[in-house]
Amino acid sequence: MAKKTVASLQTSSKRLTKAIKMVKSPKTGAYTFMESVMSPELVNDWLKKK
Repeated sequence: MAKKTVASLQTSSKRLTKAIKMVKSPKTGAYTFMESVMSPELVNDWLKKK
């Protein structure tokens, strides 16, 4: 299960996207959120990765 929030971030001439993924811990069963700032082309690959 993944939750995606996209915000355009401007830093000099690069366009970046902030993605947030909800990950379930196998140990406790609790959900945590992983955040990453990356190029918009890499978002879908990052969300599919476990």
